[in-house]
Amino acid sequence: MSHEGTFKKVGKSGKKMYGPKKLLVCGYPEPEQRALLSLLEKNGLSAFPVIFATNGDLQRTLKEVLDSDDSQGQGEVSDMKRAVIMSGFTQKELHILMTAYRGSDLPPQLWATLTPISENWSVADLLAELAAEAEAVKKQRK
Repeated sequence: MSHEGTFKKVGKSGKKMYGPKKLLVCGYPEPEQRALLSLLEKNGLSAFPVIFATNGDLQRTLKEVLDSDDSQGQGEVSDMKRAVIMSGFTQKELHILMTAYRGSDLPPQLWATLTPISENWSVADLLAELAAEAEAVKKQRK
């Protein structure tokens, strides 16, 4: 599954991006789930419901998983790639989260924002696309 040209630079406006106000978190062990929730709280982003994707969510669409309740999947094991998918964030909130994350002790991960196209992708397909994009960027930098 290739979706060339889907990567776009995000500005810093207060304009709300696509989707319901939620955060979908993939591949985090339970201690890091707590660390991420703490990071959100410290940076004024605790109003965002957080859903922790589980292995059972891999074939579900992002839209289906984002329809889950706040804290769904918290404490459960996830073998998938580490990623955060932001939905309904403003561009400013996105930058707050990413800057705070870079300053934390949490390991590197993949990042995405929900789009009208990606909401119909399975979690597995999105994670594969994000990994391919990250690899392409890595090769460009060499």
